[in-house]
Amino acid sequence: MNNAQVMLSNSEQTRQSLCRLVANLMLKNKITLATAESCTGGLVAAACTDLPGSSQWFERGFVTYSNAAKTELLGVDAALIERDGAVSESVAMAMVQGAIKHSRAEVAVAVTGIAGPDGGSAKKPVGTVWIAWSVLGKTTATCHHFAGDRAAVREQTVLSALQGLIDRMTVLGH
Repeated sequence: MNNAQVMLSNSEQTRQSLCRLVANLMLKNKITLATAESCTGGLVAAACTDLPGSSQWFERGFVTYSNAAKTELLGVDAALIERDGAVSESVAMAMVQGAIKHSRAEVAVAVTGIAGPDGGSAKKPVGTVWIAWSVLGKTTATCHHFAGDRAAVREQTVLSALQGLIDRMTVLGH
């Protein structure tokens, strides 16, 4: 195995471990998860549904890559996107709230960012990602600045989204 294969293998093991923890928390609390994804294009949902039995706790995923999709599928206000940009705290928060509103899930995660290699700016460089979580009515968001190429940014986003779910459910005592 070369270094890239070893890194992918470690990342894949981490992703699977995180998904198992998310699954256990969802099942223990008899709740379900929805995802709303932009820069990851469904990778968070794919990671969750790679786990056998995920239909018991994974409700649905929204891939809202375009601004129009964010508005049409999640109800994100187009004026908000115009004012703050798709990669912003306000849009990430609106996406996660939209995922809750437009699903039957009690928990959701949303990601929006610039995976690269293009699309960055001085204010929002490549690797800038906003992740928002809604766990049983409590909504939070954080900004991340991930390093690496497109694949690395997307993988770090998936891992952070899953770890954030675990952290927030644990803090709430669930």
